Amino acid sequence: MQTEIKRNIGIKPDKGRVYRRFIKRPMDFILSLMAIIVLSPVLIIVAILVRLKLGSPVLFKQKRPGLHEKIFTMYKFRTMTDEKDENGELLPDSVRLTKFGKMLRSTSLDELPELFNILKGDMSIIGPRPLLVQYLPLYNDHQKRRHEVRPGLSGHAQVNGRNAISWEDKFNLDVEYVDNMSFIGDWRIIFLTIKKVFVKEGISSDTSVTMEPFRGSKPDN
Repeated sequence: MQTEIKRNIGIKPDKGRVYRRFIKRPMDFILSLMAIIVLSPVLIIVAILVRLKLGSPVLFKQKRPGLHEKIFTMYKFRTMTDEKDENGELLPDSVRLTKFGKMLRSTSLDELPELFNILKGDMSIIGPRPLLVQYLPLYNDHQKRRHEVRPGLSGHAQVNGRNAISWEDKFNLDVEYVDNMSFIGDWRIIFLTIKKVFVKEGISSDTSVTMEPFRGSKPDN
């Protein structure tokens, strides 16, 4: 499986230290700034629709671990309501996720505010997706390596199954990316991501509207 994935996105053994140190961050800044400018009408329209259909706040903000596990605030467009039960507890995600919210997720429009995270330097265009802070104590040494690079708007795991693959496969793909980061590999992931947006594959797992919570893995041997 791993050999096939490498062939599909063109990741080669790591010869990209210059790219990693001197090119990737400036490229992220330029691309995110250009995307914000070009997509500003889309950002404004989606923000207005979220406000009308889901209410305020328009943005969903959540703490996530980034490079070297440094915590930052990630921005997304809101996709769920704040509906609560009689005890004041939020209803399950599957209930609060509206048809409009599902559309935002299936088209990845909810991810667009992360362009500002990339502009700020919290994230990269391509890298392992930033997960929940509460997962940090659950990672084994191999899985922790995903934080050796900035988290990404899209990544190696996202173009190879996204939420439809297991946590183990996802982490293995993340670490594979860390070990094989390259300019060509990043651009191939970018083009595959655009393709995935139109195909709308891997939006959810078989049993969840996104992905089942990570419960931890067996310790490294």
